[in-house]
Amino acid sequence: MTIENWTQRFPGLAQLSPETQKLLLSKSKLISVPAGTTIFGPGNSPENMLFLLDGTVRVQQVSETGHEIVLYRIHAGQSCVLTTACLLAFDDYSAEGICETDVQAAAIPRTLFDDLVSQSKQFRDFVFAAFSKRITDLFLVIDEVAFQKMDVRLADKLIALSEGKDTIKTTHQKLSVELGTAREVISRQLQEFQRRGWIEQSRGCVHLIQRNALEELAGHNR
Repeated sequence: MTIENWTQRFPGLAQLSPETQKLLLSKSKLISVPAGTTIFGPGNSPENMLFLLDGTVRVQQVSETGHEIVLYRIHAGQSCVLTTACLLAFDDYSAEGICETDVQAAAIPRTLFDDLVSQSKQFRDFVFAAFSKRITDLFLVIDEVAFQKMDVRLADKLIALSEGKDTIKTTHQKLSVELGTAREVISRQLQEFQRRGWIEQSRGCVHLIQRNALEELAGHNR
């Protein structure tokens, strides 16, 4: 990957002074990571702050009993707030980040991150704005897990994963990880959706037949 002014892909960083942007560019390292790679995990301590340029990283939590739940995804133009939290607290990761696609990112070392947080108000504002947004998203995840019915959550997740298409390449196991529940629960609910004529299933795929019915259940039409 060639060196470029990657800071322009992040609105908050694009507002930094030319001197600070030049420092970021000179001290950063551009990295490429293949799909399926675990880029961080529990017990590891971050040495760099990552800014995603291309691709998607899934951040998920695994319980002591082996249950998994997706906390959030990092897309191009975003930073990892879990890494931010660990850098600020000098703590280890408590979740894992897995590349869902090939990923390209800019990595800045911990020492530079610390210096910019303490010395640059604009960089500090960027860091905490992203942190605040993601914390709000995580509270929504907690609310969904604790209070929303599984059929509503599954309908909403199917709509989100479809990205406007009629076929989703996924499995019951992957959906159970997305929603933090048992695979058997997902299987039963998908069978009910299929009985209603809302979806059809084939190996590794879910086909949306009545998107409007799923959207109505998920509350998208309110």
